[in-house]
Order: sequence, then structure tokens, then C-alpha cells
Amino acid sequence: MSFLLDGRVRHDQPDWGHRTGIEPVLLAASIPARPGERVLEGGTGTGAALLCLAHRVPGIVGLGLEIDPAMATLASTNAAANAMDTLDFLVTDLTTWRTEARFDHAMANPPWHAPATTASPHARKDRAKRAAPGLFAAWAAALTRPLRHRGTLTLVIAAAHADAALAAIGAGGCGSLALLPLWSRTGNPARLVLLRGVKGGRGPFRLLPGLVLHERDGGFTAEAQCILRGGAALPL
Repeated sequence: MSFLLDGRVRHDQPDWGHRTGIEPVLLAASIPARPGERVLEGGTGTGAALLCLAHRVPGIVGLGLEIDPAMATLASTNAAANAMDTLDFLVTDLTTWRTEARFDHAMANPPWHAPATTASPHARKDRAKRAAPGLFAAWAAALTRPLRHRGTLTLVIAAAHADAALAAIGAGGCGSLALLPLWSRTGNPARLVLLRGVKGGRGPFRLLPGLVLHERDGGFTAEAQCILRGGAALPL
């Protein structure tokens, strides 16, 4: 048994495969959802991001898409364990999925490791981390398609791939792009970034004040603790 948000959210994970880090918690904190709004997540895994978002904003209606049936089943089990009956999880390939439903927000923590990197011995972990050519464009298009006009698309991605991901978000039909750096420590280059686009948005690109995650001694900063343990929002 494991937990997120300092024990506030139960989040069981398999002994095998990809392990949840801080990325889905930060992603969930950045979504500007309100009660009753519909949120779509691509590559939901065991549901960590939707669970954290539903804890912060009770009453959202969430749909997580996951290609791995075992992971999707565990995500459903996690939602039930937290009495979050407005969350649902569907086994499907995001890039081929189609729906007539409309969503207010979409989010993802997409794979980003290059195909040429060393493969993980665990097939599920490898699939969760490795990005095939054109993946960003395919995911951005698939997540933008069911968004309502002025709906938001948010990604958490390695900073090294921010340019490709921003281009994909823009090509998918989102504008008013924004980037928020996530620094491991003050003075270090950002290793992660949050990216935001608005469907049909026409505003200028915004480079936002970032978040420092760790103190010099390795512990989380007070600001990061409020998000990662307290469940606070991280506005973009």
C-alpha cells in the first residue's frame, strides 16, 4: 500500500514496471479545473494525476486513457479506494481513440526517452518512458481534439524536449502557450517544465516564474511541500 499527498490519497502501484514520481502530482496541481468540469488524461498509468486533482477539486469528472490493461485496472481500484466515483479509466490507445464527448481540460506526462536509449528489462516500464518518433505531435493532437473551445492542454515534460512539445501543442490547435520551469535547486538548470496551451488561444507566449523543488540539503522547499504534500495548486 502506498500514498500520495502525505497520506491524503491512497495510490497502490505494482511491484513491476514504471514507478510514479513527482511529475503527475505537479501536473495535477497545475490544472485550473473547477467542480463539475471534465478532465481528460492521456497515459494515466495508475491514475496518480487524476487522483491528486480529484482530491484538490472534488466533483471533477475525470477520464484516464491507458494502453496497459493491468495499469488501467489498478487505476480504477485506486479511484474506488479513495471513493472517487467520478473518475473512470479506459483501456485504449490515445492516438486512435475517438469520442463525441467534450472536455474542459486535458493533461499528460508523455514518454520522452529516445528510442535509441538503453531499454528497460521491464516491458511495461519501457513502454511508459520511451517516445516513438512523432509521439508528441500525436499525443497533442489526440488530447486537443476533444477539448472545448478555450479548453486547456497541459503537459509535464523533460526540459530538453520543451521545444518539440511546444511545437506539437501549437500544431495541434492550441495557442496562448506558457512554460513554467521546475528547478531541482536554485542555480541549476531546469530538468522539468510544465507546458500549457489553450485551444483556439491567440495570446503571446509566456515564460512564467518557476518553482524550485529542493533546498541545498536535498529536502523539498516550502513551496514544493505545499504542492507535493499539502495538495496546493500550482497556477500557470
